[in-house]
Amino acid sequence: MNPAPQLSASAQIAQSAIALNTDAHPSLEHYLQQGYAAYTYAYPHKSAYRRLAEPVALESLWQAESRDDLFLYVHIPFCHYRCGFCNLFALGAPKPELVTEFMKALQRQIRITAQALGPHRITRMAIGGGTPSYLDVAQFEELMACLYRHFNLDAPNRCFGIEVAPDSATVQRLRSYKNAGVTRISMGVQSFNDHEMDALARPRQRDEVLQGVEVTRALAFDSLNLDLIYGIQGQTEHSFMSSLDSVLALNPEELYLYPLYVRQLTGLAKAARTQGLQQRSGLYAAGSVRLRGAGYTQSSMRMFRREGRPVNAGQVNDGQQANAEFACQTLGTIGLGAGARSYTRGLHYSEEYATSRGASQAILQAYNQRTEHEFASARFGFTLDASEQRRRYLLQSLLMWPGVELKAYQAYFGSAMMDDFPELAALVERSLAQTNEHYFALTQTGMALADAIGPWLYSQAVREQTAGYDWR
Repeated sequence: MNPAPQLSASAQIAQSAIALNTDAHPSLEHYLQQGYAAYTYAYPHKSAYRRLAEPVALESLWQAESRDDLFLYVHIPFCHYRCGFCNLFALGAPKPELVTEFMKALQRQIRITAQALGPHRITRMAIGGGTPSYLDVAQFEELMACLYRHFNLDAPNRCFGIEVAPDSATVQRLRSYKNAGVTRISMGVQSFNDHEMDALARPRQRDEVLQGVEVTRALAFDSLNLDLIYGIQGQTEHSFMSSLDSVLALNPEELYLYPLYVRQLTGLAKAARTQGLQQRSGLYAAGSVRLRGAGYTQSSMRMFRREGRPVNAGQVNDGQQANAEFACQTLGTIGLGAGARSYTRGLHYSEEYATSRGASQAILQAYNQRTEHEFASARFGFTLDASEQRRRYLLQSLLMWPGVELKAYQAYFGSAMMDDFPELAALVERSLAQTNEHYFALTQTGMALADAIGPWLYSQAVREQTAGYDWR
């Protein structure tokens, strides 16, 4: 099913306003009035994770899973600096010895995890962070040698993405990525406006972006993704569109538009830089219309792909790989590194999660001291019962186009989606979703409100767990 017909920016805003003023499900009304509530990906968020009652051996956990088509994610939790908007698990300007010990611990985790998996195939992989390009060439190549030595990396079919900071996109680093099999480079531009970069508490890097893109093109990577942020304090539609046009001039295969969220304990929250958030819906509408007019196909609220380009499943920024062949709803994910999450059907697990520097450093130090025996078990995570498994499948499918494939859902769970989630009828009543015999999908207006619809669909248990998380 194709998305709803394209609307102008003003029409999208008007249609959203009409939807907000109609009577329907009270809970949905609350979230729609709230508007932008939260990024919805990798449901549930790590703030819903808790220490498990008993450690779960990885060997027994993974032996019950299909392991012939796995996604491997490696998290490098270091950056040269901490951006003001960032609430990811990362440490800015770490001491060199902390990084050295982390790399040793990561190799221990690689060895024991691969051993626990037994026979397997890694067909897609990504390295994120933090900033993976924080590693120097020797550290990166040592990491890759360890991964190739212990995992069955199915290179001919592998899509391999890595996140790169503009100021570390050197020729030497990018060449080493190319030699390692990387197919997709993702770079955070955020804005080409100096004052907006200052408002984000992020270095001005226009020249570094342009140089990094030039090297990426010279080395002929399959795909380049660039990120922009909207809702920055002091940002106007004119300044946002100017940055967007500058990015479009670079002709990236993929482009992400991220709404700004000011999360607790981040630099922006401490500085109270929240003016501009109220403009996000208008900036999104204008930006998405411009991108579709420039020949980009929208896959989610954030992700746009240039028409005519093959789908690449290496993207990790949004937590939702848009490859039609990569069903993150059903495929297992192996997460390595202190900030990575692993997904089996019934258990999501990771290390603990924090935002503040002190708590993040403590978690990293504990990770660095883990023995192979300790890495052999999951100790912190979230157990998904049958209901949560259905809800995750719904969220991971609905917030991407083409939406939920109804027959696939029925085949996977043995039940009809609308029987499991009758509340979805409220979306159709408000013209936020549409359905036919094949798909249930958000409309154009619904996709613009995806960050409100997603949290509306969270289970009560996940809401309570997230609300009760000890943010540090």
